[in-house]
Amino acid sequence: MCQLIAYPGAMTDLWLSPEQQHAWRALLSMHTQLHARLARELQAGSDLSYADFAVLVQLTDHEDDRARISELADALQWERSRLSHHIKRMEARGFLDRASCPEDGRGQYVSATPVGRAAIEQAAPEHVALVRALVFDGMSEAEMATVIRVSERVLDRLDQVPQKVT
Repeated sequence: MCQLIAYPGAMTDLWLSPEQQHAWRALLSMHTQLHARLARELQAGSDLSYADFAVLVQLTDHEDDRARISELADALQWERSRLSHHIKRMEARGFLDRASCPEDGRGQYVSATPVGRAAIEQAAPEHVALVRALVFDGMSEAEMATVIRVSERVLDRLDQVPQKVT
């Protein structure tokens, strides 16, 4: 059952102001177009999908290129079932291995194989260059500081404002 939550600072008006709507739609459009472009170019230049790349980035950021599946799902903000299916596909392609968690009989670790590590190391330089070209080239230090500040503020709000669905 969903409970009705009065969000802090909620306007009595049901619609965004014109400025808020413009900012919101620009943000959504930027996210959608940027994600699609990065995914297309990544796949064109490597054997990795954008989802494969996201999984491998998370794993290679961990010690020993491994993480518990539950931690990986949380970091990616994916449902456990989606991650489980994706891990199976990546295992079949030789990018990942699974192992039982000795500390918890129900838990599992997933780790990048040497093939997975090589794939991300091959794909990362082009991906970084594209991110730099699309996002950071031509951005001033002040603009970058603003992007960081606004992004961190929204991330803080995501932690503070209660969710309707738990």
